Amino acid sequence: MGQKTNPIGNRLGIIRGWDSNWYGGNDYGDKLAEDHKIRKYVHARLSKASVSKVIIERTLKLVTVTITTARPGIIIGKGGQEVDKLKEELKKITDKEVQINIFEIKRPELDAYLVATSICRQIESRISYRRAIKMAIAASMRMNAEGIKVLISGRLNGAEMARSEGFKEGRIPLSTFRADIDYALAEAHTTYGRMGIKVWIMKGEVYGKRDLSPLAGMDKKQAGGKGGDSSRGDRKPFNKGGKPDARKRK
Repeated sequence: MGQKTNPIGNRLGIIRGWDSNWYGGNDYGDKLAEDHKIRKYVHARLSKASVSKVIIERTLKLVTVTITTARPGIIIGKGGQEVDKLKEELKKITDKEVQINIFEIKRPELDAYLVATSICRQIESRISYRRAIKMAIAASMRMNAEGIKVLISGRLNGAEMARSEGFKEGRIPLSTFRADIDYALAEAHTTYGRMGIKVWIMKGEVYGKRDLSPLAGMDKKQAGGKGGDSSRGDRKPFNKGGKPDARKRK
């Protein structure tokens, strides 16, 4: 049934971690709604910053918001001014102290959400959907993705009747739980209506124990623009022998 479920939810606790980490208690519903409000606000406020994930952790008096982005400089701003503004705005939403962490995505071509939103922007700019999708697939495969699948639905090329069209290269083993598959859905708003774009990206297979944090393999960016926590390094693809793949990245 791997074809029917969300690949991320299907792997939670196995090779994937959660994007919200807190104990809800009796206020679970309020905190969940607040998380949704924070994510919606951050994505709208930083629409040009290539934001992928917004990870939220809570303690009694502190809300920690971790943003993963391909363009950390836009969020941080000159001397950290922009991130300070964002912190004050989130304080008004949560009525608590807010701490913001920013992590850089080194290879945005392997992030399903960034690939999907990139295709959406091109379609909204009246670029042919086939050209946009084929360029995205080629870019992901150049970055050593093992496979990528894109499904687009809607009034393609302004047709009277909506339909779906799929594009695939490489392999996407949805029923293999050790397969590290990223998935995202995005919508393009065109003059003919909305188009839905779904993206699956197969990054490799995971053997043995793995850090379930969504931030594994990313570099933390400081307000001054310098990277920290560089000891983590990039996440490496794994081969069938269980050892890191020795192929050089292009």
